[in-house]
Amino acid sequence: MSKQIIHTDHAPAAIGAYSQAVRAGNTVYLSGQIPLNPADMTVVGGGDFRAETHQVFKNLRAVAEAAGGSLEDIVKVNAYLTDLANFAVFNEVMAEYFAQPYPARAAVGVAALPKGVQVEAEAVLVLAG
Repeated sequence: MSKQIIHTDHAPAAIGAYSQAVRAGNTVYLSGQIPLNPADMTVVGGGDFRAETHQVFKNLRAVAEAAGGSLEDIVKVNAYLTDLANFAVFNEVMAEYFAQPYPARAAVGVAALPKGVQVEAEAVLVLAG
């Protein structure tokens, strides 16, 4: 099985040795997105967790669309929060981007994230085949 690298200018460029997403068959693995503005690579939200989370989902949506899918095709989300006290807010924001049945998800508390952001999320999506 070959792999296809997914890239879009509508999401932040990779800031390391990774791709925005990789498609293998009908499965697309989306790399973690932090709340960066894709136009200038600056952190969005000014420390506001809700605003940061919205930008994370906007970035994931852009990568999903570049892969030929949408957020509706996501089957798994992994979320990383620097403060699990923000768990309820993360759920509220996520519910604005996904409809039932929701994807599977893990939410993990971490000590720190790149660029000092408070949230990162990665996902797996499956395209109709």
